[in-house]
Amino acid sequence: MHKISHITLKRKLPAVLALVVFLFLLLVCRLFYIQIIDGTGLQTLALDQWTRDLPFRAERGDIVDRNGVVLATSQTSYTLYVRPNDLEKHEEVAKAIAAATGDSFDDVYKKVIKKGVSEVKVATNLTKNQMLTLTAYNFDGVYFAEDATRYYNYGNFATQLLGFTNVDGVGQSGIEQYYNAYLTGTDGASYTMTDLIGRELDDNVTQYLAPIKGMTAQLTIDFKLQSFAEKAVNDAVMTYSPKSASCLMMNADTGEILAMASAPSFDLNDIPRNDLSLLLAGSKNLPVTDVYEPGSTFKILTSAIGIETGVIKDSYYCPGYKVVDGQRIKCWRSIGHGSQDFAHGIMNSCNCVFMDIAISAGTATMYDYFEKFGLTQKTGIDISGEGQSIMLAEESVKTVDIARIGFGQAIAVTPIQLAAAVASVINGGKLVTPYVVDSIYNEDGMLAYRNAPQVVRTTVSESTSAAMREYLYGVVEEGGGKNAGVTGYRIGGKTGTAQKYKDGAIDRGAYVSSFIGFTEINGERIICLMKVDEPQGYAYYGSIVAAPYVSQIFSSTFAYYCIEPQISADDMPSSVVMPSVYGLSATAACAALRESGLTYEVAGEGGKVIYQFPAEGAVIDDDTVVYFVLG
Repeated sequence: MHKISHITLKRKLPAVLALVVFLFLLLVCRLFYIQIIDGTGLQTLALDQWTRDLPFRAERGDIVDRNGVVLATSQTSYTLYVRPNDLEKHEEVAKAIAAATGDSFDDVYKKVIKKGVSEVKVATNLTKNQMLTLTAYNFDGVYFAEDATRYYNYGNFATQLLGFTNVDGVGQSGIEQYYNAYLTGTDGASYTMTDLIGRELDDNVTQYLAPIKGMTAQLTIDFKLQSFAEKAVNDAVMTYSPKSASCLMMNADTGEILAMASAPSFDLNDIPRNDLSLLLAGSKNLPVTDVYEPGSTFKILTSAIGIETGVIKDSYYCPGYKVVDGQRIKCWRSIGHGSQDFAHGIMNSCNCVFMDIAISAGTATMYDYFEKFGLTQKTGIDISGEGQSIMLAEESVKTVDIARIGFGQAIAVTPIQLAAAVASVINGGKLVTPYVVDSIYNEDGMLAYRNAPQVVRTTVSESTSAAMREYLYGVVEEGGGKNAGVTGYRIGGKTGTAQKYKDGAIDRGAYVSSFIGFTEINGERIICLMKVDEPQGYAYYGSIVAAPYVSQIFSSTFAYYCIEPQISADDMPSSVVMPSVYGLSATAACAALRESGLTYEVAGEGGKVIYQFPAEGAVIDDDTVVYFVLG
């Protein structure tokens, strides 16, 4: 037999000892990792194996208007859980649950006899009465967890602005999405010690971790003004059956959004989740998301640029068209406006005047001011999905293009962009960032977020702003914006009627009718923009379709704030009876309306009047703009 020498053992002993030491150190490191580094995680896993937890969803924070009116809140609902191992009479329990919830007995029974699980979720969104009905049976193994379900106190109200959540309470659109992190609360739970098969231990003490409600978001919106805007939008839909209608009101001095309404819409408590087209159409916050050719409302900006750059002329002549780059561009009034000064050019909304201003200012200057007015970028309003303007690249703009842009064609903006730009024209030249959330705070009133007016830049001088206010007052008092007026009060503004395009060509009979107006309330200037997309029927001018709703909104607003009339009774308009011009020639109809002291607008090029608004015999103010169609 081979013998191991003493020398061989002596040589191998250090290697063996090193291996032993290495293994020992490896074991110590592993124990250190398990006990110290990964100890908390393993303790959590062990706790999960030996406990059952019932979740308690935290209430989502409220959304309130500027005066504290609650628009969105949370209601308590209940989720039903069953622990099959604790049940004694499975069939009896299943029958009781099915009767209380309305679910089928077979479906419930399959859940309550389920093997290999300690707990089963049986039903969700139960009412308090359903919960109390089942609690009265006092079944062992039947438990409830509280949930918080989103509820909107006024249903179909500010739908697009508020937005909605998914079934898990996560914001999907509007304020709910943009401020989701603040509105989301911290869920709670109850923890119960159990044995290996999920049965509650005899000496168990249930631990309860209370949920923490989300924070409250206070909006700049005023509930009353929002109601006025909602009514105007709904009235427009009922009257003109348009593709859509929208309205926004904004404090021109601060950027606070006071109202924002859109149609089509839906009830936030009955969200059409199974109808994707209806959901998407009703979710679009049109004043923020959609771009459109503003038409004559854009002339406010062209006018301001003309004054700032000193290109305004003493007089203009309108024959009903202007030839630019060989193209004949019509004024909206085919017979022309004749000779007129700048003030009457604005009041008449004469396209020829604004083509001249834009060409005289030049493309480079016009585009510089577009950037100043914020038209080349988003406004930064705190709502998801803001749209972006569509503009021709400056280097590709021809003279004919800048002429069209001057009166609101060949450029597309969002309503919120236009409102912010116009606000700067009338507020002294300050471009302000629009915003809809004033502040966010927790249940204890501790402030977490505060918004504030933000001036981005200066657009025009104080003197230009003051001049533009007077010109725009004149549009409502003497020009085509008379239908936006409210007897006894000063309102300024501008109508807009833009033809729509489809596949690169004019879409006959498709128009966007709009009016943007402003007035002063308690020392602050308030802007209102009403837009009706594709009104049906003969009427499509902004002065007829949109302006009256701005009048309606401002009239209600004056009453709400108890604002006394600013104009004496002697200066107020008198009433006249609308004559019949149906069947008359254009010349005879114009003569009849002038004889009654009425201002009018005409559409069509036929020989006889085939439509008039208002109808014969209607009692109207003598400053009303009436409308007739030739066919």
